[in-house]
Amino acid sequence: MVAVPGSHTGWTFLTNHARVLAAIADNPNIRIRDIAAHCRLTERAVQRIISDLEQDGYLSHTREGRTNTYRVEPDKVLRHPAEAGLTVAALLSLLVRDETDRIVRDETDRTGEPGDRPASLTGTGGTSR
Repeated sequence: MVAVPGSHTGWTFLTNHARVLAAIADNPNIRIRDIAAHCRLTERAVQRIISDLEQDGYLSHTREGRTNTYRVEPDKVLRHPAEAGLTVAALLSLLVRDETDRIVRDETDRTGEPGDRPASLTGTGGTSR
């Protein structure tokens, strides 16, 4: 099961649609219940968001027994004119940790040793200063 983040008040940078899409991109077999817990939404809200994303071609799913496997359309362009030309893949590259990065961070968390920061955070090739 996905760990639930702490409570939050005030505004945020991301929409619930972006959060749900990122959760699915991070784990294509994730359950609606786990998406809801991670994004701090109701299961019904997650279902509506998934329906929106599928209806507009950002997401599709296949049913395998009792499990859904989702497929994100990485080349689909974002909807808002301010993001003209920006693809889903570009957005998700900022939101979804790649598996290698996750292993390094998890190991760092366990050992307490500081690791290299990803190049995307430092802009210098990955070494922290």
